Amino acid sequence: MSQYEKSNIFNKILAGEIPSTNIFENDDALVIMDVMPVSRGHCLVIPKAPSRNLLDADAKTLSNIMPIVQQIAKATKKALQADGIIIQQFNEESAGQTVFHLHFHIIPTFAGQKPARHADKMADPKQLKEIATLIAAQM
Repeated sequence: MSQYEKSNIFNKILAGEIPSTNIFENDDALVIMDVMPVSRGHCLVIPKAPSRNLLDADAKTLSNIMPIVQQIAKATKKALQADGIIIQQFNEESAGQTVFHLHFHIIPTFAGQKPARHADKMADPKQLKEIATLIAAQM
């Protein structure tokens, strides 16, 4: 396994070097809207502690982050009246990981709608902000 690289996009977002549409933040995590969502309301839970993925994350980081993942999943489902929620987390390139900073995808699902392919297109920033406000209101 490779070393953690501080130049990854999520570390830059955490440092305030790159803007994001934020939903929630505390000492342990930042929750943002995914700019290339696979469904309406797709968001990311990003731990502030540096680790490439789940395989090298500190156990304390994981114990602090999982309640946030659950809270965001519940808030997203309620805010968007989703039928279900997919939680995705990838570990290393061969498993589909493209950003090497631990993060969790919260993807709402809706009956009769297939999620899009990730990275197909950028979302409208105004719509992301509106959705972020809806989810934050359920926290």
